[in-house]
Amino acid sequence: MESKPFVIINLDRIEVGLQLTIDTKVDNTLFVLSDALENGEAEHQLVEGFSYDYELNNSSYALAKDQIIQPHSRKSYLGTISPNIYVGTLALPLLKDDKEIGKISVEVRSVKANYRNEYRDMLELITEKCTDLLMQANSPVSHNFETDFDKDNESLYQKFAFIKSIIATDEFADSVHRIVSSPVTQWKETLEQKDIRNIRRFKNSNIKELIAGSNRTYLPENHYLHQYGIQSIPGKITSVRKSDTVDTPENRFVKFALESFLKFCSDINKKATKESRLFYESGLLEKELESFLHHSVFKEISRPETLMLNSPVLQRKEGYREVLRVWLMFDLAAKLVWKGGDDVYSGGKKDIATLYEYWLFFKLLDLFKSIFEIEPKEISELIKETADGLNLQLKQGNHTALIGIFNTGTRQLNIRFNYNRSFSGQHDYPFSGSWTTTMRPDYTLSFWPFGISEKDAELQELIVHIHFDAKYKIANLTDLLKTETIEDLEKEKDENRKGIYKNADLLKMHAYKDAIRRTGGAYVLYPGDTSIMRKGFHEIIPGLGAFPVRPSKTDDGIGELKEFILEVINHFVNRASQREKIAYRTYDVYRNKPQKEDEVNESLPETYGENRNLIPDDTYILVGFYKKENIDWIINSGLYNARTDSSRGSLRLGPGEAGAKFLLLHTTDETKTGRLLRITETGPRVFSKQTLIDKGYPTEPSQNYYLVYKIQEVTDKELINQEWDITLLDKYKQGHGSALPFSVTLTELMKTKVK
Repeated sequence: MESKPFVIINLDRIEVGLQLTIDTKVDNTLFVLSDALENGEAEHQLVEGFSYDYELNNSSYALAKDQIIQPHSRKSYLGTISPNIYVGTLALPLLKDDKEIGKISVEVRSVKANYRNEYRDMLELITEKCTDLLMQANSPVSHNFETDFDKDNESLYQKFAFIKSIIATDEFADSVHRIVSSPVTQWKETLEQKDIRNIRRFKNSNIKELIAGSNRTYLPENHYLHQYGIQSIPGKITSVRKSDTVDTPENRFVKFALESFLKFCSDINKKATKESRLFYESGLLEKELESFLHHSVFKEISRPETLMLNSPVLQRKEGYREVLRVWLMFDLAAKLVWKGGDDVYSGGKKDIATLYEYWLFFKLLDLFKSIFEIEPKEISELIKETADGLNLQLKQGNHTALIGIFNTGTRQLNIRFNYNRSFSGQHDYPFSGSWTTTMRPDYTLSFWPFGISEKDAELQELIVHIHFDAKYKIANLTDLLKTETIEDLEKEKDENRKGIYKNADLLKMHAYKDAIRRTGGAYVLYPGDTSIMRKGFHEIIPGLGAFPVRPSKTDDGIGELKEFILEVINHFVNRASQREKIAYRTYDVYRNKPQKEDEVNESLPETYGENRNLIPDDTYILVGFYKKENIDWIINSGLYNARTDSSRGSLRLGPGEAGAKFLLLHTTDETKTGRLLRITETGPRVFSKQTLIDKGYPTEPSQNYYLVYKIQEVTDKELINQEWDITLLDKYKQGHGSALPFSVTLTELMKTKVK
């Protein structure tokens, strides 16, 4: 494949002497390919993502302006061609006097060198999966659909694309060559008249001929046969000759299959518009099938009387079993219509990036089926009977492909796999959706506990979504994840305008993770070699990353993605994971809307250092009573005691009392107090009466045991020299009840601050 600085396209078929010259701006981006027609491509080839100058040698002609073609503002016969992300046969409309008089075909190549093989392999797998679905017992195939060759070329091309993907493959060609080079043979018996003197072994039928045969010759009188009453013998008798023949039922089937394929391509070719892509491709496939049938082997093979599909040769022998498989697929594939195929090859394009997205759907479906042991939804959801035939419903939009219950052994999980699920930005928290605008990842895998509806799982932060996006254009993961400079970012903006995306793909993963509620991770799937994981915290999810999945029959690289999914399952088995804790905290914090009275605008210590957990709603203050004669001992000893018996005035331990972080003291007739102390230990300890006495308690303890808090003076300037009116607290009781200890939150306490 030789690069050209420019190419000249002869347009004599439109007008004698008319030429289109295309100049490249970058080396190795313009080619003329000798094998283009064999691959259904235009001979003159450009490369996606680059711009080209063009010139027509006659100013009366011009190319029609569109997103790819930009004519010169004053000289319409000049201009630029910028294919951007378009890949495939590009038809350039040729105008004369503003009327279209023809089209000029050029090919836009993918930047990936092996895109031809990948395109074929992906389309073949989609065809295989569709025909596999149709072969299932619950298939909707109950009628005989015949291909309507009077349909428009786009509809016919959809059918032809399926057929070509299973016939025009190296594997099929190798299978046919293997058959013709070593065909199955069998013994064939041929009857012939043979000189009786050359017969070495007589059969019963020969004995009869010996007696009754014609053209007889008399035997000599002394011949030993006279004693048996035989006076003469025939000159020739019938003999059976055995020979090898290729005219076997299996070879008849192979010939029948090839002729069926040939007839389909021939019918397609006759109905295709001349010079269309369908016309060229069907013609090429027709010639290839004819070349198979012209082999001398097939001249000896007759038409089959019956199809012995249960033949061990057809089912097991190399070459034959592949042809049988293709033939079984052929009838179903000829009935398939795929509206989503318009996105892939409509108008002559080969949108391999979109095809990669569809191909990944089937790869992921197979992967998740094998891991979760869940069958996909009813086939009628994916393939439906329509007036055009059997319509593959897979099209960019929302489709639930897999839903079921997965038993991990210790936990049951609901599993849902969606293709192009939309997460709307119309609904506010806590409902499912996006924080901003509607988001639609290519694939979404959702997990939530068994026994809970999906809606309730969303509302209670129990569901986790993992998103995947197909990115065929990414060739090198290091380019995707490299550190960007200001200059890189400016350059990238220009590239994005041209349809070249690198960092934008990664940012989209961030958008999914941050915008779609309950997202556990977002990951790029691309046809590369390297995987990478960025964990959000310490566990497998939440996170970001990329996994290689290559359009290859032998090395698709999906194993790394499988290992990741298995790690995710193990993560869900762990009920004490950090993600589970975060999910609960999120639910607990956000389940109720904040009210005006819940606001805390007063001065407080910053949540830093030892005050890192000083969250007003979660910080409890124990409001306790003290006797004036005991205050010095409380301050000096750093201890505060509360009664533990069941009588009135004893401390009842609840979450607030046990986990209090501060102690606010007040005494008789004291309703406003600023005596705030910090509790330095988690929860109180139990002291006996004697222990308090030993520590110098100033009065005689009246109880046998006390709950004792260890305390110290507060040092936070925001809490020093402040006063709070405890009578404003809901739990405060008047009269003798004022001595009863109780706990309040810091939020409640700060509302009673004396201004």
